[in-house]
Amino acid sequence: MTSQPHAQSQGSHFFVLTVEKPGLASATSSGSYTPPPGATRLDAFNVLYAELTGSAPALNRANVVFFSLEPNQV
Repeated sequence: MTSQPHAQSQGSHFFVLTVEKPGLASATSSGSYTPPPGATRLDAFNVLYAELTGSAPALNRANVVFFSLEPNQV
């Protein structure tokens, strides 16, 4: 059985980001993301980190435990 990819409905890259405030809170976010033209890996990281840590006050200035950003393809 074959399946059709749904890349058109997803971002160009897949990411996983885990942050932690030791002893207080931790969170992991994953999904697809399409950086704007000319954006760097650092630009993408800063956007994704800000979104994740901005979602909960306990995550403000959290340490990065893991970050991966790869092309969203098989």
